[in-house]
Amino acid sequence: MNWGRVQALVLRYTFLYTRSVPRVLEVFFWPVMDLIVWGLVTQYLETAPFKVPGIIKFLIGAMIFWDILYRAQQGVTLAFLEDIWARNLLNIFVAPVRLSEFVVATYLVGLVRITVIVAVLTGLALMLYSFNLFALGWTLIPLFANLIIMGWAMGMVTTALIMRWGQASEALAWGIPFLVQPFCCAFYPLSTLPQWLQPIALCLPATHVFEGMRAVMAGKGLALSSLLAAFGLNILCLVAAGWFFSFMFDQARQRGLLAKLGTQ
Repeated sequence: MNWGRVQALVLRYTFLYTRSVPRVLEVFFWPVMDLIVWGLVTQYLETAPFKVPGIIKFLIGAMIFWDILYRAQQGVTLAFLEDIWARNLLNIFVAPVRLSEFVVATYLVGLVRITVIVAVLTGLALMLYSFNLFALGWTLIPLFANLIIMGWAMGMVTTALIMRWGQASEALAWGIPFLVQPFCCAFYPLSTLPQWLQPIALCLPATHVFEGMRAVMAGKGLALSSLLAAFGLNILCLVAAGWFFSFMFDQARQRGLLAKLGTQ
């Protein structure tokens, strides 16, 4: 892997945001709107005449955690789509850029976006709703890492599907994360799901992350078993997604689909 080429790709995707105010606004608009809505819902539930658990503020944390997963997936997928929209895809893959270098560059760009967005959301949550995300302590690091890795795996799968079926499948870039959202128990405990769905949910790394986040906020601490399960599942997901991405890339190249994507 040539880190010079990775750096060049990172600069290419970074310049898209440094020179476009609408793109920068779009990065912050949806997360901030989600935070405001979920924060207001939390405030209402805390003051509602009916009794709700005192841990209800986990909804704000769940929203921030979900955005990490979503933005990690978007970091990979949108970088690919930006090259399609700019008709730059052929230039990327005609150049001596390896597939691994392209993927790593999208990882890094997405990681920078996530860091900035989480910093903004954490500050706003503290100012507007007195919710301190850092109260979770050291557990933030492994929980965040697991969400980012799963997001990367989902991003590779989404990009592979778009690569194979073309621009008609671009809606998958936004749809696939919400396809798994009901099963990863972001805003409710695992026990809420029907009994037959719970084993399926436990196959998703994010389920263990969100369950762990709620356990920490309830003062129970982060179970080592949940953390190991999340990391183990993430390794499997990342390896499988990498193989699927490489397979679909080869299929698209052999059938000339990359040329079509790059010129449509």
